[in-house]
Amino acid sequence: MSSALLLIDIQKDYFQDGSMEVPGSIKAVHAAQRLLDLFRVRDLPIVHVQHISTREGATFFLPDTDGTDFHESVLPRSNEAVITKHFPNSFRDTTLNEHLQAKGIKELYICGMMSHMCIDATVRAAFDKGYACTVAHDACAARDLAFNGGNIDANSVHGAYMAALGSVYAKVLSVNEIIELLNNCT
Repeated sequence: MSSALLLIDIQKDYFQDGSMEVPGSIKAVHAAQRLLDLFRVRDLPIVHVQHISTREGATFFLPDTDGTDFHESVLPRSNEAVITKHFPNSFRDTTLNEHLQAKGIKELYICGMMSHMCIDATVRAAFDKGYACTVAHDACAARDLAFNGGNIDANSVHGAYMAALGSVYAKVLSVNEIIELLNNCT
């Protein structure tokens, strides 16, 4: 099965001194970097997804700001695709699906931020489009959320979304498990 790595929104605004720092972003980017290195060594397709906010009142990923730049640990190379999006779902109003179809991709390995927003929306859309999805849970991160007068910590948010995605939409594995799986395929 032809596979690709999809790195979603690993951009500076989600890190320290960014406009929307995400707890666990450093740990997640280092895990994502390990997957990126493996896909590069194996010369497998890589797609970097970059969010540029066009929504009125947005406070991060604003056009023409450093916050939209990719984190230095996962900078795209010239032979790697970069898809720009304006919505949580990486397929909505982008060329992502066409790009993947043109390359014959059937399976996606997905990581990035945020677990409860763009990872969730993209994985569900990819599943609906017929892609087999694997989410690298330790290469993703979430933020604290509030609901019904209570606070939900980032780890609980992340865990709930990974559990939901893992129930139907994707395999949810660690980076170590994915590396082992891919290394056993050859």
